[in-house]
Amino acid sequence: MKKITALVLAGMMALSIGGCAKKTTDDTAKKTTEARSMILATTTSTQDSGLLDYLLPVFEKETGINVKVVAKGTGAALEIGKNKDADCLLVHAKVQEEKFVKDGYGKERYDVMYNDFIIVGPKDDPAKLKTKASSDALAALKLIASSKSPFISRGDKSGTETKELAIWKTAGITPKGNSWYISAGKGMGDVLTMADEKNAYTISDRATYLSMKDKLDLQIVTEKGKDLLNQYGVIRLNDPNHKIKEKEADEFITWILSDKTQKLIGQYGVEKYGQQLFVPNAKK
Repeated sequence: MKKITALVLAGMMALSIGGCAKKTTDDTAKKTTEARSMILATTTSTQDSGLLDYLLPVFEKETGINVKVVAKGTGAALEIGKNKDADCLLVHAKVQEEKFVKDGYGKERYDVMYNDFIIVGPKDDPAKLKTKASSDALAALKLIASSKSPFISRGDKSGTETKELAIWKTAGITPKGNSWYISAGKGMGDVLTMADEKNAYTISDRATYLSMKDKLDLQIVTEKGKDLLNQYGVIRLNDPNHKIKEKEADEFITWILSDKTQKLIGQYGVEKYGQQLFVPNAKK
């Protein structure tokens, strides 16, 4: 009887030790998974265009780092970076980005890729942009204003709105306060949908428009002008208090600037849309 009892106790101890070992292994794996994560604050166009859904699974598979995306207008993304509520930024308003670094919020900024902005509008094109200003954004906005055609602005301090307001300023026009000018306060996908519903014009990045084109009754009316370049940059944050995950952020920056990832970026959209949606241009 004593021998049987000893065997039972030994078995129970083995199970207990095994259970503890499994729990320790599970806990370690969980902590490792939690440690290998980061937050990327970015513009809505990288999300709405589908680029991040294309790139991030590759990054996560290669590095084991899970990326949580916070997609806002560039202005809001920069504020998130200032508050250290993200670990890395991928945005598209170069002047604002360079000021962000100069003011000490970022250590470095790198060009990643570019595409271009376009002006889209209703198929009947009431302001006649396609015939009178097919490659001149300045002339296009003047025609919209003079014809009082509805125009939807992002109104969210995004890189797209920054570009739009710069063109209005150059044209000598203050659109805000006019009945035909609507400030939406929304991301690019939502604004394209609004423009479609209201038979209005808007400025969009080409990638988001192409990714939504089949769902919209909007056409490109102005494109490829000198004022319509759309450069994207990645920013390494300056964080002396070490609130952010610097190691993971550095791995992401190194990865997105690498030749392999730059090639992936250049291939995105070619198969589906017959053209690349972003042109990689990281400095070698």
